[in-house]
Amino acid sequence: MYKVKSDFLNIIIERGLFNQASDLEGLDKKLCSGSVIGYLGCDPTADSLHIGNLVSLTLLRLFQKTGNKPIALIGGATGRIGDPSGRSSERPIMTEETLQKNIQGIKKSMEKFFTFGNGSTDAIMLNNYDWFKDISYIDFLTKYGRYFSVNEMLKRESVKLRLDREQPLSFLEFNYSLFQAYDFVEINKRYGAILQFGGADQWGNIVSGVDLGRRLGIEFFALTVPLLTDANGVKFGKSMGNAVWLNEDKLSSYEYYQFWRNVDDRDVAKLLRIFTELPISEIEKLERLQGAEINEAKKILAFEATKICRGEADALEAEKTAKETFENGGMGAGLPTFDFTGDENILDALVCVSLCKSKSDARRMITSGAVSVNDEKISDDKFVITKTLSKDGKILLSVGKKNKAILKI
Repeated sequence: MYKVKSDFLNIIIERGLFNQASDLEGLDKKLCSGSVIGYLGCDPTADSLHIGNLVSLTLLRLFQKTGNKPIALIGGATGRIGDPSGRSSERPIMTEETLQKNIQGIKKSMEKFFTFGNGSTDAIMLNNYDWFKDISYIDFLTKYGRYFSVNEMLKRESVKLRLDREQPLSFLEFNYSLFQAYDFVEINKRYGAILQFGGADQWGNIVSGVDLGRRLGIEFFALTVPLLTDANGVKFGKSMGNAVWLNEDKLSSYEYYQFWRNVDDRDVAKLLRIFTELPISEIEKLERLQGAEINEAKKILAFEATKICRGEADALEAEKTAKETFENGGMGAGLPTFDFTGDENILDALVCVSLCKSKSDARRMITSGAVSVNDEKISDDKFVITKTLSKDGKILLSVGKKNKAILKI
């Protein structure tokens, strides 16, 4: 492999954030010669980004920290189409109200990770609807359609998989890579961007932009992060059963902290490299911890990852809550808290506070002996929670040792 010289590429390779690049040597030379402008796009498919987006966000954050200028692009236009990558069916068309709500949520997610402003390396946030809304489809096809080969488009992984499985692929979705490719041209024209980032599953779409640039006489580069899986080979973040949201109105800082605190011991070293900004020398010391000592490394991972996403104050509060709850046997102030409105069946309560996904799930948890109220095991799925169970106006619900919530009287 080519030996990179730039700070940015050396750091991301050392931290496990590099998957592939369209021209690694050429990109390295650009990075060594001065500040580079690069962008990462996210479609507003929900009103918050989640942990699946975190590897790419971390990459762009390091890009800025090594003296380059990042652009965070929200797909207000491409979100109306839907990326077929990794999907077996077309995304539902969103209402305009939902789309705008999602765009605001994505902005909130992205604002956590970068320094925005007017400086040479300050981040910029864009919405591709701003240029697509004024483009005539006929003009677009006339000017750029000639540069896209249907033969090559059919070979793209996102298209090929759907066709091989005989799953429907609409013409709307088939157009997606054209729109994403044009984003690259537009952002280059407006801001001078020459580099696009994305996940490994976005390679085909990103390369479409590189190819379009080449046909127009513009040198573009592509760089992707690897697909991150846990020690069991499961896509990272999926094992929780629910999305691990980056916005606090979707997931409390305590729950976010606990996600990192509860990762598999075998994943800690890798996650410390990718999702914290600790020096590699310090991470290497933590990597050598064995047995029960790994819990100390997991606490550091949880604190550092939460600090980046939610801020130091929230990380400290989440850490304090975890200590009060699990080490001191109390009800930490930062635990998810819900108003108690009256006598409630245990199944309904567990679903209401999101400790279980459904009543059947709650019933399974009770049968397996995993459910407790105020640290007392519950074996009857007809158990009713009453106000008489409160301690200082609070009732503690638990599923297993790590998932807890409070009903507040």
